[in-house]
Amino acid sequence: MKKPVFVTFILLSLSVTAPRLAQAGQDQDHRPDLLVDDDKVQCPTATFTSVQDAINAAKPGNLIRVCPGAYREQLSIDKSLSIEGDNGAILLPNNMTVNTTGPSGVPIAAAILVKEAANVEIEGLIVDTTNSAITQCSPALIGILYQNSSGSIEHNAVRNAKLSASLNGCQSGDAIVVQSLGVETSKVNINDNSVHDFQKNGITGNELGTEVTITNNVVTGLGPTTGAAQNGIQIGFGAKGSVMQNTVSDNVWSPCVSLQNCAFNATGILIFKSDDVRVESNSVMTNQIGIYVSGQDADIESNIISNSEVLVGIDLAGDNGLASRNDIANSGQAAILVEGNDNRVQSNDITETPIGVLKLSGTVGNSQSGNAFFDTLIPVQDPAPAHTVHVVPQR
Repeated sequence: MKKPVFVTFILLSLSVTAPRLAQAGQDQDHRPDLLVDDDKVQCPTATFTSVQDAINAAKPGNLIRVCPGAYREQLSIDKSLSIEGDNGAILLPNNMTVNTTGPSGVPIAAAILVKEAANVEIEGLIVDTTNSAITQCSPALIGILYQNSSGSIEHNAVRNAKLSASLNGCQSGDAIVVQSLGVETSKVNINDNSVHDFQKNGITGNELGTEVTITNNVVTGLGPTTGAAQNGIQIGFGAKGSVMQNTVSDNVWSPCVSLQNCAFNATGILIFKSDDVRVESNSVMTNQIGIYVSGQDADIESNIISNSEVLVGIDLAGDNGLASRNDIANSGQAAILVEGNDNRVQSNDITETPIGVLKLSGTVGNSQSGNAFFDTLIPVQDPAPAHTVHVVPQR
């Protein structure tokens, strides 16, 4: 019993007394290869005042440290490197322009574009696209975009990926996107980020060849909006990955007021046409659909889902899925809607919803067992009249 206490004390002592670079928040053995300061006030020894200039000068594997300041530029990265921002380092590009295109050739203006790079790590930056000056639905606005690239996006704040109020219906405004084009691949860890005030999607992993691990992020939608139907986190169109331990809230398309009057809807976590995705231990609240899955073999476990306005906590629209050990409270229509076949619904805790498990007419091979129902008038309705849920994925 004494040994763990002694080790913990030593580690804490080292973290306090180890020498540090001025303003860096980094140990001496983690010195940056390149130092950037917009005005050379916080870091007088900085070689660069522009982050892009440092990127251009960097060699593969270099570490770029960004000192506090406002950097009014778009970034383009095509080599392996690391960018670490000090507290107060904000990327605030003005008058953003097209710097790449999407899978269908749609023009994109990204604040940070990582393209054809094997390992890029971005950490500690505020990425704010308030001043994008985009005045039409095109180009699509994105905060951080990885295309055919791998690496990590950690401890960043990505905000204000949205157009003016008059353009709020445009399918534009994504905070973080990972996508693979052609036969290329992308593998990115997206961890511990704060994502909010986006117009369409918070965090997105799309296309075959893409694999994302999305953990411990806080993703907050705009709340009730008449514009684009939002999705907090999306894995779609053949991408693979996992969504774990995130907090996702406030994605609500306000014209959806009832089952009969709901042309489209917003979702907290959307798995669209992607298979073998794991969604576990997330907190999902105040969305129209908490978790929607149209892929095959999904594993939806141990999530806390609350206040699913108008619609449902979990929608199993694909086949061979598992919804297990989820805690679901206060859903508008049902806690769990089963639209696909051969799904298993088991050991969920369901509280205060009109229907606990709702199985649509015509589905086969579905089973439910071990679920606990509280304050629920109809624990299981099987079959129910068929109807259509209109999710709006981003591509």
